[in-house]
Amino acid sequence: MIPLVKPLFGNEEVNAVKRVLDSGWVAGQGPAGAEFEQKFKDKFGYPNAVAVNNCTAALHLSLLSLGIGPGDEVLVSDYTYPATAHAVKYCGAKPIFVDIHEDTYNMNVADAEEKITDHTKAIMPVHAFGQSADLDSVHDLARKRGLKVIEDAACAVGTKFKGQFVGKNSEFACFSFHARKGISTGEGGMLVTRSASLAEKARSLSCFGIQSAFKRQSNEFVLPSFRELGYNYKLSDILSAIGVEQLIKLDGIISSKRKLAKAYSEELEGANGITPPFEDPRGFHVYQSFVCLVGEGVNRDKLIQKLRENGICAQIGTYACHLQPVYGSKQACPVSKDVFERALALPLYAEMTEEEVHSVVKKIGACIK
Repeated sequence: MIPLVKPLFGNEEVNAVKRVLDSGWVAGQGPAGAEFEQKFKDKFGYPNAVAVNNCTAALHLSLLSLGIGPGDEVLVSDYTYPATAHAVKYCGAKPIFVDIHEDTYNMNVADAEEKITDHTKAIMPVHAFGQSADLDSVHDLARKRGLKVIEDAACAVGTKFKGQFVGKNSEFACFSFHARKGISTGEGGMLVTRSASLAEKARSLSCFGIQSAFKRQSNEFVLPSFRELGYNYKLSDILSAIGVEQLIKLDGIISSKRKLAKAYSEELEGANGITPPFEDPRGFHVYQSFVCLVGEGVNRDKLIQKLRENGICAQIGTYACHLQPVYGSKQACPVSKDVFERALALPLYAEMTEEEVHSVVKKIGACIK
């Protein structure tokens, strides 16, 4: 079986975990966590970063830190894993689903503008599968209509738009280190923000709403207090240590996956009714996943089943959230619905070979015939 994904782990991660276990500090917000946050900031140039236990928690904390709550509406890219919209509902707010562009799978900002009401407080673009949303259009709309921007960058560690890493100009950006992402700690997330006060707010909320037990610039003990309802969203130092080592490997992982994605696209182009993913020339796509579209005459679900029977682990792309019963949505997102029904994720991971890419494409042809 050629797997859908395979994280790149080695002795470096094993040794890092052992160091944390030997230190005795295995819970969150310890030395390894501080190192992971600092290394993340240093690598991408983010001024503030808070490590948390997953990207969903990062999205939830970002919304809470901006005061989003009951009665508010948040514009959400419809084609995304439901975690994006779930985070909005966790706050008691309402997700308003926005259609996408068929080529990039990312938010159609013109549709977002049409869905703004007096209750709209924020906009949440998603960088689908590692390709940046049109951040120029997102920020233009946000400035014009007074909206906060929270980027769901779960798939986008290392992604760029116009030469700049995503997340630099928004109130928040939220990243994932799930096993399917570019780098992995098994589970884990990171939120970044331009604002030191918003970062402090999110950090407090990630730890039950506690206030720091030490005065800033001092080691003088101060009895901690709990001034608001918070959550237990801390990332353990064990996972943070893995994250530090994964960051070192990130550039090599991206380079390998981009090379494999190019090989896939060249072999799939014009063959078997499969459309390879489009790469926006304004961005830098990190290919968290390789997601193509099957032709209208191909039953995507049956193709996935046939590929699995032939040793190829394939999967859908992600979900058209407005169709999911949990939301009871009445918004129309026809492009997202079409992509949801036709998107096919193929195996892609750093240690994959071009020979395996060729084998996957060959099996696709055999299964479609």
